[in-house]
Amino acid sequence: MQALILKDFYVMWKQTRVFLLVILVFSAIPGSFNAVFAVIYSAMLPYTAMAYDERSKWNQLAAMMPYSDRDIVLSKYAFGWLFILAATAASLVLQAALSLVWPAAGNASPAALLLALCVSVCVLALTLPLMFRFGTERGRLVMFLIIFLVCGSAGAVAGIAPELEGSSSFFVTFSAAALTAVVLTVLSIPLSIRLYRRRRR
Repeated sequence: MQALILKDFYVMWKQTRVFLLVILVFSAIPGSFNAVFAVIYSAMLPYTAMAYDERSKWNQLAAMMPYSDRDIVLSKYAFGWLFILAATAASLVLQAALSLVWPAAGNASPAALLLALCVSVCVLALTLPLMFRFGTERGRLVMFLIIFLVCGSAGAVAGIAPELEGSSSFFVTFSAAALTAVVLTVLSIPLSIRLYRRRRR
């Protein structure tokens, strides 16, 4: 599976460096919404990788290689998780640096970014099964759903995080969000494998 993740990374780096740069730029812009948006937006990267796979007929080639359906599906989840973690880490570092040089800018708090991480995993778990079922070309409505979830989630997290930070309510909210992300992922992975197999037949 590691080889599949590296394949996606190389393709993304070669084809969509601007896409990755946008995430980095948003991570560095002052304001809670921008950094939260960068984290949640990073959950869309697996769909771009899937689009390149479909255009290059990669799935047909993969069927002749020693990769199981489970490996292919899990590689997309792992690819998304890695970029979500990377975007969260970059946002934490850049927003902390901004807080030192520009304290009045209203930078994103660690609480907001941790909640954004959980929401990103939830978005990935909710939408990847649909993409495996319909594909990126037929799943244009799914893409609209993803964009709606990304923008809506970013706005919601950026809005509620300042009220929760430093309070006992944050621990409860974060725990609930993390548990929801885990449960959705546990349900999403086997569903994606089943839908991927059905679509290949």
